This record gives sequence, C-alpha cells and structure tokens, in this order.
Amino acid sequence: MGGPQGPADELDAARSGIATLARPLVELRDVRKSFGDNVVLTGINLEIERGAALVIAGPSGSGKSTLLRCINGLEPIDSGEIRFEGRPIDYSGKALASLRTEIVMVFQQFNLFPHMTVLDNIVLGPVKAKGVPREEADRRARALLERVGIPEKTDDYPADLSGGQQQRVAIARALAMEPKLMLFDEPTSALDPEMIREVLDVMRDLAREGMTMVVVTHEMGFAREVCDRIVFIDNGEIVEQGPPDEFFRAAQSPRAREFVDKIIHH
Repeated sequence: MGGPQGPADELDAARSGIATLARPLVELRDVRKSFGDNVVLTGINLEIERGAALVIAGPSGSGKSTLLRCINGLEPIDSGEIRFEGRPIDYSGKALASLRTEIVMVFQQFNLFPHMTVLDNIVLGPVKAKGVPREEADRRARALLERVGIPEKTDDYPADLSGGQQQRVAIARALAMEPKLMLFDEPTSALDPEMIREVLDVMRDLAREGMTMVVVTHEMGFAREVCDRIVFIDNGEIVEQGPPDEFFRAAQSPRAREFVDKIIHH
C-alpha cells in the first residue's frame, strides 16, 4: 500500500540517512589477491571510517601496496568484495574512471608529467576528468600550491623542483580532484631525509582537517603522532590493528612485537 507516511516511516527514513553517514567509507570483505602462484592478500577484512587516518605497516613484501592498489581499482581483486560508500567497486572502464576521481593515490615516485608545468599538472585532472572550467581549475590549483607551501612554483617544470617539492605538487594534484579518500603509497621513501619532513607536514595538516587517508609508510613517528589506527600486515593478512599508542606500547602478536622492536632499536 502506498498510503501516507506515519511517524514510524519517517523515523525509518531518518535512521537510514544516519546509517548511510555512519557506514564506513570503505569496507573490505575477505579480499584475496594473487599474482600467478604468489598469494599477496589472503582474506583481508578492513573498515575505513570517514575522516580517519590509517597507517598500514608491516615488513617489505607483506602486501601493503597491493592493498592500496586494490582499493583504488588499479588491481582487480580475485575474490571477496570492496565497497565504497556502501556500493561494491565496479572494475569496468567508466565506473573505474569515476571512482578514481573520488579515491586518489599519491605514489612513491611522484608520477608528474615532465613536459608540463606545475600548474598544468594540477589542473589536468579536474579539467579533463571532472569538466571543471580552466579558469576555476587554475584558481584552485594556485590555492592548493599555497596550501602545500610552494606558491611560487606554478610555472616551473618538475625537473626544476626538489623531490620534496615534486611530492608536494603530487599531493596538490590529488587534492585538486576534491577526493573523498586519499591513498599514500610510501610517499617519502624516495626522498632525501631533509625533504621528508616537509611532505609529512602537509600530510599532517590534511589529517587534522579531516581528510580520510590510508598511508603505507615506514615513518613510524608520523604514524604515532597522526594516525587514528595502525593496521599491521604480514604475509598478506592483517595480524593486528589498533590505536598507535597501544600498538607501540603493547603489540599483541609475536610478529607485530618483533616489528616494533626492530623500529625502536633501529
């Protein structure tokens, strides 16, 4: 019957609206991924809440980067399910292109276009993928360069910049898409030590502003200070997760304790 809505119906509608907001931004359910005979992810279950900053930690080769690439649709999964805003990720062309405007990735090697100026690198995505007018995209790009601390670099080319500056341009480029989720894949590991801080400072500000972030990094000082939760992965499975203080003070599993000991005594 399509009769008038009573108070109970209105309550249900309100509840479903709240439920949508309360639902995690991303949910991974029993996600598995192999490359040939090499099993990289073995049944990953993970929820990423809106506004949370997660650090994925673990030994090299444990599946951390592959996990990010699966969330972003760069790697299709073998089985299980990844849901974004409550809907399963669709790996087909058009849906995937749309997904990548909402889930953006910042890579270890910057991936800037060398033949384009800093400004052109940043405006390309919004203009091409989202149809933002060039003038507006320019204005936003300049504001983003201000935000990452290099407003004077608009007309420079990537080769003219230090590694730290290139990575900050890459972050500005990702932010220009106005994403709902940012993935960082070892964003400082290609940088000289003195440049690491300037990139981490930008990421720290983003986390404070409530950007939902998943960061694969070896920078455990950053993890301890900025992230809400550390997710420890080894051999393609989540061994343990929890608040950083708890993780560093009293990791539960032998593998996580060994990892923490190595960091502390490094």
